[in-house]
Amino acid sequence: MNVRVRAPEFPQNFPWLNTDKPLSIKQLKGRVVILDFWTYCCINCLHILPDLKYLEQKYQDSLTIIGVHSAKFDNEKETENIRQAILRYDIEHPVIVDSGFRIWSEYTVRAWPTLIVIDPEGYAIASISGEGKRDILDELIAKLIDEHRDKKTINFQELSLTLEKQRQPLITPLAFPGKVLATNAGLFIADSGHHRIVTSSEDGEILHLIGTGKPGLTDGSFQQAQFFAPQGMAFDAENQLLYVADTENHSLRRVDFQRQIVETIAGTGKQSRNIRPHGGVAKQTALNSPWDLVKVGNIIYIAIAGSHQIWEMNLQTDIIKTYAGIGAEACIDGKLSESAFAQPSGITTDGQELYIADSEVSTIRGIGLIEPQQVRTICGSGDLFGFGDVDGQSYDVRLQHCLGIEYADNYLWVADTYNHKIKLVSPSTGNCQTILGDTAGFQNGQGKHSRFSEPSGLSLLNSRLYIADTNNHAIRCVDLNTFEVTTIQFIGLCAPDVCIPSH
Repeated sequence: MNVRVRAPEFPQNFPWLNTDKPLSIKQLKGRVVILDFWTYCCINCLHILPDLKYLEQKYQDSLTIIGVHSAKFDNEKETENIRQAILRYDIEHPVIVDSGFRIWSEYTVRAWPTLIVIDPEGYAIASISGEGKRDILDELIAKLIDEHRDKKTINFQELSLTLEKQRQPLITPLAFPGKVLATNAGLFIADSGHHRIVTSSEDGEILHLIGTGKPGLTDGSFQQAQFFAPQGMAFDAENQLLYVADTENHSLRRVDFQRQIVETIAGTGKQSRNIRPHGGVAKQTALNSPWDLVKVGNIIYIAIAGSHQIWEMNLQTDIIKTYAGIGAEACIDGKLSESAFAQPSGITTDGQELYIADSEVSTIRGIGLIEPQQVRTICGSGDLFGFGDVDGQSYDVRLQHCLGIEYADNYLWVADTYNHKIKLVSPSTGNCQTILGDTAGFQNGQGKHSRFSEPSGLSLLNSRLYIADTNNHAIRCVDLNTFEVTTIQFIGLCAPDVCIPSH
């Protein structure tokens, strides 16, 4: 947009979040307004949230940011699910639920994320797509403030908002747990919303709390260490080492249980902007939202959601590099160097092949670890908009933003996150069947009579399947002999700000 266009008014009666009353373009006259067109599944949309937070804090007396949630997946159209995403990602600006892409169409938006800048006189003056645009926005906002201060058309005052987190504080013992890992040494839980790792016995007795509960990137003792929305984990039982994908720190961390310390082993703490295949010394190489990992011998394979790739880190040489994926967001099979993924968010292995929950194409992929190393699609359409909820065979299968995957006994357990179900996939035939869950909810029970809410992580040990039931802030346990689902009660576990657990 190089010309000033009168910003279209918001439709009446659309749901709003993070505010107790609807806002209007007219009422915001005198302020700089940025509309952030986003959808909560989209990693690129999540990447710009820190930039928006920086800008809204810097210009709090003159800038209003409004999230326009234009959903990609059916599950993301539900207002309650958007509210949970606002809590999960600590979004502090108002959000309007853009039903049926109406606002998106009126502002002629074509991609997520897109930012529309509206000047204090109510004209849309810029449209900026993609991530990494903080400096451009900062300069533009400062210029608009100067210009309209001179014209006396700016209104300096803070907007008072009622945030969802004030209405619904995250005081549950776990908050949006993203992944769970079951081992003979106990359960490891990525308590993502509380920015910590919880370890417990199988029956819920707390063994360790690792991290302060505040987001940060700090190495040191279990009490000093800080994480930022950690996700997938891998455990080296012999050496008592837990490897963690520290997603929003764009880093890999190592938890040493013998020395009781946390160390950063890969990443710089800053998000990489380089999506072309590359590599280097692990602690000098920036990463882009590592989401899950699996260890094979001395190699850790990493699902790097932000650059749509699978990476590998050699623990002996400390070299980290791209293993598969050209960096484009797509579903392309074939050679490692020609393949493409779409926000891979879960990874597991049988030792011969890596298996990937490729979330944005709602597809299960396989990647050969031995010659010929080929990438293949096991089930799902491979299309960015080819999602649904259909059991069946290979291409006919429809999933909806699958995030979790676990290999056991020639089968893949899949957390079909936005369908709120757990499915079983045969990697050899591509057959997919629903085993657990029927619709979103929170219910123990047997098989399809159980209910989950956006389950995101799975781990299997001794005929028990453990599920990170993310939006229910719970870890569920399935007895695979009876398919009975129960909820683990963690004895003495509290939210970080609520109490100090005794253990």
